[in-house]
Amino acid sequence: MVAKRIGGGGDDVQMARGVRGDEAKALAQGGVGRAEPARPVELADYQWPAHSVLVVDDEEGMRNFLERTLARRCGMVQSAADAEHAAVLMARLHFDLLVLDIALPGKSGIEWLHELREHGYAGDVILITAFADMETAIDALRGGASDFILKPFRVDQILNSIKRCFERAGLARENFVLRRELAAGLGADPTGLVGHSSAMEQLRAMVRRVGQMPSTVLLLGESGTGKEVVARALHQTSPRAQRPFVPLNCAAIASELIESELFGHVKGAFTGAAESRNGLFYYAHGGTLFLDEISELPLAMQTRLLRVLEERKLRPVGSERELPVDVRIIAASNRDLAAEVKAGRFRQDLYYRLAVLDIVLPPLRARAEDIPDLMRHFMQQLSMQLGVAPLPLSHEVVSRLAAYAWPGNVRELRNYVERSLILGCFPPEPSGAPAAAPALPAGELELSLAEVERRHIECVTAACDGNKTEAARRLGVSRKTLERKFADWALAKAALQRAEPRA
Repeated sequence: MVAKRIGGGGDDVQMARGVRGDEAKALAQGGVGRAEPARPVELADYQWPAHSVLVVDDEEGMRNFLERTLARRCGMVQSAADAEHAAVLMARLHFDLLVLDIALPGKSGIEWLHELREHGYAGDVILITAFADMETAIDALRGGASDFILKPFRVDQILNSIKRCFERAGLARENFVLRRELAAGLGADPTGLVGHSSAMEQLRAMVRRVGQMPSTVLLLGESGTGKEVVARALHQTSPRAQRPFVPLNCAAIASELIESELFGHVKGAFTGAAESRNGLFYYAHGGTLFLDEISELPLAMQTRLLRVLEERKLRPVGSERELPVDVRIIAASNRDLAAEVKAGRFRQDLYYRLAVLDIVLPPLRARAEDIPDLMRHFMQQLSMQLGVAPLPLSHEVVSRLAAYAWPGNVRELRNYVERSLILGCFPPEPSGAPAAAPALPAGELELSLAEVERRHIECVTAACDGNKTEAARRLGVSRKTLERKFADWALAKAALQRAEPRA
């Protein structure tokens, strides 16, 4: 047994018997294989407690050495002597990185690497070998290797390679999140909670207290009340603030694509899956995943989400491997989820799993005293984008707007401010302000609210020539909601027709 203290980090690294002679000789001179002094390796510079590594090498000494080197630095380190045993480990456990020898008994490291990529493994792979040529290096890069290291190597070489891999993976997640925010017209920083009404002060106090907890939160309130703003505030006040915040509007994704969007998929999982793709759970790893309009999730998808929340594991579409989940879930809905549960449109067990703590956001009409603060905030934000000066707020304008009901809440107020800046003055009434209601025919006064809704939706859909997507946009609902209403009406009509012959 050869032993050598490496660097100044107090890390005793030993190489077991079975190492090739040149490697053992080099280790005794200060490295894992080079006959030159090793650079100091400080433990504090190489700490990855949230990451897992699998070492695959047929040399027992090399496996033992890498396990000892990485065990104090990584959350989990496992090893295998060949690809077959490594595949068994990967079927049970998730690994963020593989350190893979090329010359393995049976299936070579490069052959196995190609198989891993074809089956959707997205982690980094560092290939190590004592014998390499240009053709081998090119094949390794084509197979998706993250790095290629020749034996013998020093401790700092392998540690720096691993550090680069983990940093690159973190940057990829951050880049994905930032691109989504830019595409959605959001800045990297949250807008924060604006207003000093008693309702907002209570909300701030709740956010400060709940933000520190790891529990799932359910945000409830009318459309446009700022549920995503509150979700971002919860994220920013949590220990996960430095990790990604990933929002998803469940109503905006087609039902057949939502599972792939959340969990990812492997190549060939379904028609059109030409390559593997990570899901939003992957990009939100360590951070917060915000699921807006959670009530629009199909029932089958609700079942899969419940399993992920309970087991903290997910399986990408078409994959046989389960991946660990380290994500805080914040969900939101503008519907009464308890009523949706009673109607059979939302799973009761998922509702109780999400509603560990529910926060009801007040509508704007309930905190009209916040309108001046909100308008100044939006004018400061939008005047720079539009290149115009903010407008002065008079008492008359504020009083007039405070008397308005704001059915679109804060979102409608923001649109009103933007329109005012473009026009250079405050219009008399916000867009969509109700005009005097026309007198209804006597017969229509007897209609139920549900019947009025049905007739209005049918009229709007007919005006759109049957285009349900456009009709949903005009009505301010999702297409899925519209299709569900038409399906409910069709079922009710069929049931009535079946009952008529019996009568």
